[in-house]
Amino acid sequence: MTQGPTRGSATWGSATWGSANRGSAGDPAATLTVVSLNTRGVPVFGSRLPERYAAIGAALESGDADVVCLQEVFSWWHLQLLARRMRSFGQVSLRMSPAGPAGGLVTFSRLPVSGTVYRGFGMPPRAASVSRTARLRAAVKGALVTRLARPGLRVVNTHPSPNPDRDWSPEGRPYPLHKAQFDVLARVVRGAGSPAVVCGDFNVDRDNSLFRAFLAGTGLADAFEGSCPPTFRGEYLPAGVTPRCIDFILTTGDVKAESAAVMFAEKEPLASGPGYVSDHLGLRATLRTGQHQDNQHQDKEMTG
Repeated sequence: MTQGPTRGSATWGSATWGSANRGSAGDPAATLTVVSLNTRGVPVFGSRLPERYAAIGAALESGDADVVCLQEVFSWWHLQLLARRMRSFGQVSLRMSPAGPAGGLVTFSRLPVSGTVYRGFGMPPRAASVSRTARLRAAVKGALVTRLARPGLRVVNTHPSPNPDRDWSPEGRPYPLHKAQFDVLARVVRGAGSPAVVCGDFNVDRDNSLFRAFLAGTGLADAFEGSCPPTFRGEYLPAGVTPRCIDFILTTGDVKAESAAVMFAEKEPLASGPGYVSDHLGLRATLRTGQHQDNQHQDKEMTG
């Protein structure tokens, strides 16, 4: 498998490369396992990042996941650390940029992939409560849509902007920024078609009105059915702050979660001693999907 692109290896844009080494024979229904993890790509120094990424890659390589959605893979170096440990994942989807994968989003797959497109959220509208710096940082966020060839499942990997205030109410300072991003994400999900699974670090609490409105507007369902524990570790929060569930695996109505569980909940054996591989828990869900009526509809957006 390619160890990550170099600047001269491909045209800038959405890309999937590699050769798939396993997959369904085109059955009308298929079962597959999806994993999502925010890898804690920063800080680069002082966070044992190479050790953590080695442990993440080794665990995923030895596991049974068919598709892995990773966030905060900010540079080609980050990607190489993972890819060298995940050689059985024959397909790697991302949007290339000079620094690394756009939005820090990478999707690894052991199943054949027929198309990839990245949709940036764009610059959020001006709001008195949102600084220009926050708006500029938000502008590099987006969603990566990967279409599996068999089954014809759309996998949406996303990572909206963080909420440093941890106030998800409509009165909160980041609310206008988050609403703008979730409005774009909802359009991406609806445009991707069905069947689909949407994974990532959403940076909003599941009980937030904005997140509930997003679910209602897209028809997505939580693979954990609301039972997922807090996914951001309390150890990384200021004293007295309650950890929340902010990472999700969401599915369209024609995709059913047969099981769901967290990953990397405990410290892992790292080279310099036990430690958490990330400040987030990983999510894992086994999904059952049937070929959808619009399988013949090869999304125009998936040709990018």
